[in-house]
Amino acid sequence: MKGYRSAGGSETRVLDDIDLDIRRGEFFSLLGPSGCGKTTLLRLLAGFEQPDAGRIIIGGQDMTGVPPHRRNVNTVFQSYALFPHLNVHDNVAFGLRMKGVTGAQQRERVGRALESVRIAEFAARRPDQLSGGQRQRVALARAIVNEPQVLLLDEPLSALDLKLRKELQVELANLQETLGITFVFVTHDQEEALVMSDRIAVMNRGRIEQLGRAEELYEKPRTAFVANFLGSSNLIPGTVQELDGPAAVIRTAHGLLRTTHGAGLRVGQDVTLSVRPEKLRMERDEETEGNEIRARVDDIVYTGAENQYLLEAAGQRLVAFQLNADIGADEDFDYDEQVALYLPPDNLIVLEET
Repeated sequence: MKGYRSAGGSETRVLDDIDLDIRRGEFFSLLGPSGCGKTTLLRLLAGFEQPDAGRIIIGGQDMTGVPPHRRNVNTVFQSYALFPHLNVHDNVAFGLRMKGVTGAQQRERVGRALESVRIAEFAARRPDQLSGGQRQRVALARAIVNEPQVLLLDEPLSALDLKLRKELQVELANLQETLGITFVFVTHDQEEALVMSDRIAVMNRGRIEQLGRAEELYEKPRTAFVANFLGSSNLIPGTVQELDGPAAVIRTAHGLLRTTHGAGLRVGQDVTLSVRPEKLRMERDEETEGNEIRARVDDIVYTGAENQYLLEAAGQRLVAFQLNADIGADEDFDYDEQVALYLPPDNLIVLEET
């Protein structure tokens, strides 16, 4: 699929040169900020919009131009879109009735769908008698009861509170694994994508910035956008001074830093290094072992599970995270304290220019 322009003849290109292969039976997430094109891409897969060029293939069949009701695809919307006058059973059975499935077969399939999302006991209740999490489960049951090839989910957890959202993240991933249906999940929440996905496509300005497994994207981001959108990262500009096989020495405002990810670089090349805050090791020891930055503790943010240290180093703001394994111990640092930051060469990633 080459692209999609917004309606009304506008020259705004919402999607541009999308080439995406989603594997059968995987949990695939489209992750990105508002306006990046992820929901538009979902609507194209559902048939609610049509691309300007290219094709959409589902299950080996060309679905380009095929209307939504003729695609073996179901969508779970953010609003759930349940019928308020129907009880849970009838909401879930609605799609089956439209396909002419009635009687014992309908009851069996509805019962199986309700059991799979653990709301069979609420079959006689109306949507206004359910909690937000229960309504979300009804929407899921209504979508899976038709046994689609692909289930599209447009930020279905965003309206839930944090604790329930975390619980349903795990349940949704387990449900997908049990059903074996291909899930395409749209979210702007990095944690949702990391917890549930087999693979993630990080989108930016209508393009796929990087695609891969969760740990691959987090540990080895290719661009500054991915490094900062999927978690947080310290970005350090520099110039390649020396090459040693796959390793490289980078000259920065903080001194010389060594990275093991120097393959393909050239001496004199300007680069940006990325290192995750939890990879930094804060020390008081004044003995230099190399790959260290001198910094001052400017601020401390307590989040419960960890301390986040905001640091000033050579005019640059850096961030380091430390787990609160022993609050109040000698390992804790104080405001304005001078510290040494050790940057492991394996965790210094060289980003691509974009």
